[in-house]
Amino acid sequence: MTIEKLRGVVQSKPFRPFYLCLADGRQIRVPSPEYIFVQPEAQRTIYVAGSGEEGHWIDLLLVTSVTYTNGRSRRSRG
Repeated sequence: MTIEKLRGVVQSKPFRPFYLCLADGRQIRVPSPEYIFVQPEAQRTIYVAGSGEEGHWIDLLLVTSVTYTNGRSRRSRG
């Protein structure tokens, strides 16, 4: 997934909660825009806050798709 595609998902109005589906089978939940941090100069790495003090640094090359919590999926091509 490219950083531009991810920014589009995060900045969509209204925001729709989603999961980042990773190449290793994990799914990282993003319930609201406040849970995901994308630095302005970022090219590949993002941070997603989890519950409590849990968090995930993610290389976007490992993101295979975005799945919205209503079950719809948006596949990445980049």
